[in-house]
Parts: sequence; C-alpha cells; structure tokens
Amino acid sequence: MTMISKYERVSYNDIFRATCGFSLENLIGSGTFGVVYKAVMSFKTVQTVAVKVLNLNQHGAFKSFLSECEALRNARHRNLIKILSVCSSIDHHGNDFKALVFEFMPNGSLETWLHPNSYANQLARCLSLIQRVNIAIDIAMALEYLHDHKPMPIIHCDLKPSNVLLDENMTAHVGDFGLARFLVQPDTTPAQSITSTHGIKGSIGYIPPEYGMGGQASPQGDVYSYGILLLEMFTALSPTDERFRDGLSLPKHVEMAFPDQVMDILDINLSSTDHAIEDFLDCLVSVIRCGLLCSRELAKERIAINDVVKELNLVRAKLLRYQIFEHDLSK
Repeated sequence: MTMISKYERVSYNDIFRATCGFSLENLIGSGTFGVVYKAVMSFKTVQTVAVKVLNLNQHGAFKSFLSECEALRNARHRNLIKILSVCSSIDHHGNDFKALVFEFMPNGSLETWLHPNSYANQLARCLSLIQRVNIAIDIAMALEYLHDHKPMPIIHCDLKPSNVLLDENMTAHVGDFGLARFLVQPDTTPAQSITSTHGIKGSIGYIPPEYGMGGQASPQGDVYSYGILLLEMFTALSPTDERFRDGLSLPKHVEMAFPDQVMDILDINLSSTDHAIEDFLDCLVSVIRCGLLCSRELAKERIAINDVVKELNLVRAKLLRYQIFEHDLSK
C-alpha cells in the first residue's frame, strides 16, 4: 500500500515492548477510533513518541487509519503533528493490528489546559493572553496550509481542543486526521469533495450547520470549527456546556456580550497581569470578533482563514510591544 510504504515500518513486537505491553501507566489519551500510549522508541531525532493504536472493532477505524496516513504522508508544517512511522501487522492473538507513531507532545492537549477539572489528576494550569494568541495563530496557520495544500487541499473535519497538541515550547500542532477529506479543484468547476461527505461525523458542538444538512466538506467548515475553538479558548466555555440549550449556543452567548460586556464572559483564569496590558480590551475584542466571524451560521459569511492569521498577528504585535515596553521600564 503506497501511502503506508512511504514510512519507516515498525512491528507489533516493537510497539508492544515500547509501551511495556500497552501498560495503563503509559496510556495518555483515547478517542473514537483508538487509544494513545507514550512509548520509548529509537528514531533519528526523538526517543519518546506517542503511539495511536486503532480499535479495529470500532466501525470506521480502518478507514480512519488510511485517511490519517494519506492526509499526513506529504503534509509538512511546523503546526501539524508529525507522523514518524506506521504499523500494519497482526498481534499475539493473530488479530489485525494497526498503529500510528507520532511525535510526543509533552504539554498534552489544549483541551486539558482549558478544562483541567474534566481530567483526573490533572494539575490546574493557566494560559496567559499571549500564549492563547500564539496558539490561536499556530492553529490558524495549520489550517491555512492545509486549505492551500497542493495538489489537493485537505479539510480536517474534526478541529477541536483535544486535537490540538502542545510541544515543550507551547507551540500548537494540529493532529488527528482520521476524518480528513481531500478536495479536487478542476479548472472549470467549483471545488468538490473527492469523497462523499455522507455520514461525516466530526464532534458535537464543532460541526458546522451545513454538514448536518448534507453539505460537503469545505474549508469554510473547518473555519467554523476554528471559530468555536477560538471562542472556547478565551471564555473557557465548551460548546457542549449544559447552559447552551433551547437555541442558545456558544457563539450566541458571546455575541450577546460583544463588544461592551466582553469582559463579563472572559475566562477568569486570565491573570491580573494580562488585564494590566494597556491594549488588553482592544486585543480581546479583536480576537473575539475573529471567533464570531468564523462561526457564522452561513458558510459564505465566514471570514477567510488567511484574514484571521493577519488579524491575530496584529494582536500579537500589540502584545509584544507591551512586553518590550515593560521590559524597558524594569531596567
């Protein structure tokens, strides 16, 4: 299989040993199609890796494995998770075994930073304003790359905080391409999905409205998911929070407070140091505006992801100027 043969292959026994027999002590995450273990394996540049073991009894797991291999085999960007190897073998019981080996991200997922109380034994950790802006830019740049990918754009289809991983420098990497779709773009017709999107799943709260009505996967769909994620990053409210019922949603909740009462919906964990920034409110309003423009119900009304990158870079420039100013004053 060409999409798999491009990677260095590892055996089932290699992974079994590297995870200490799939020890629970090495279990670091789980998802719809499998579980993820921390493992020690010898590659050119890394020793510690993350191994995603597919649950092939789960409907769609094998297709997810192929989609992830195909999406990542030629995609190279600093804000995408890097696939190091694959395993397509049989286990000790003679059952099919499929696994993907990725870079290990020591700071875990964005989800655990935004909602630490949802995870047992997870220390409460706070992201500063500049960290959140940096992460938001990282994710937007990953989407910009995917949507402009040649020869075919890639649509992620499942963007959410648990699929954003943070390395030792808090740089964000978008992962989990198990639901990714490709677009073919003939010169004479609008972009169309290379595969039917019938049955597209994604994750509740992040799925754009048009997908629920049979619409095809599109860059605008990813932009919607990004908008929800962006609002969540600065409010610390999940789109599936129990308060969002009877027609109320995270975007509507934010829009009702925008812009005059935006401070009232802010994540309380943003520190007092952040609030001391002279342009804090202006920066916050700019970010929230991007989130609202991305999460418009109508796809045609959503802002383009490259415009989001430009706007958030302006916000970051303001914050960095403040940091330099503060540093100069402290001398």
